[in-house]
Amino acid sequence: MSTTISAHFDGQHFVPDEPVVGLAPGDCVEIVLVSGSAPPPSVEQDKNFWQWLMENPIPDDGLPADLGYQHDHYLYGTPKKPA
Repeated sequence: MSTTISAHFDGQHFVPDEPVVGLAPGDCVEIVLVSGSAPPPSVEQDKNFWQWLMENPIPDDGLPADLGYQHDHYLYGTPKKPA
């Protein structure tokens, strides 16, 4: 099982930033340290990612104009759908 839990170090212990579900006292865990003082993005910030993406399209003349409609063709090589 793999679960990511945000935590901070209080000088002696790693303290979860949110409730830990599905972990019993005494269970073994592996902690991977990612250095940095800024907290990871919250779930609320992640929800806004798609809104931000729609509001900030990447201008690229190299992308086909029908990319959204013909995505299977460009991803998997299937024949193009009729226009």
